[in-house]
Amino acid sequence: MTAPKTAMVLAAGLGTRMRPLTDDRPKALVEVQGRALIDHVLDRLADAGVEKAVVNVHWFADRLEAHLAARGQNSKNRGPAILISDERAELLETGGGLKKAHALLGEEPVFVANIDSVWIDRGDALADLVRLWNPETMDAALLLAR
Repeated sequence: MTAPKTAMVLAAGLGTRMRPLTDDRPKALVEVQGRALIDHVLDRLADAGVEKAVVNVHWFADRLEAHLAARGQNSKNRGPAILISDERAELLETGGGLKKAHALLGEEPVFVANIDSVWIDRGDALADLVRLWNPETMDAALLLAR
């Protein structure tokens, strides 16, 4: 099985558990080690061979879209092409966000990444997930990290 080339990055949430950091920005733009959470996730997906990332937006959507546009114009940044799934009108949660983005995601398996999943591992966790994926017996495979 080859790794998915598409990912859904769940970035539309309100970030209520991170307040006051999210009083003026989406959770995706909260910085960890001097970089926005979204950049950590997109870099990890790029390392796994993802070529297209669909990012859903809602809370402070304009700020996140501007950040992603600037990221795409910076030649130092690597990573997937970014498509936006706009949830400004209604926050849809995980399942609704995936359903709304279906046309952008396509029919092949995709990675689904939470914006606040930042981890340090001693291997290649996404490669392990791909290795363990069996489309004959699975509808989903979850990566759990300590």
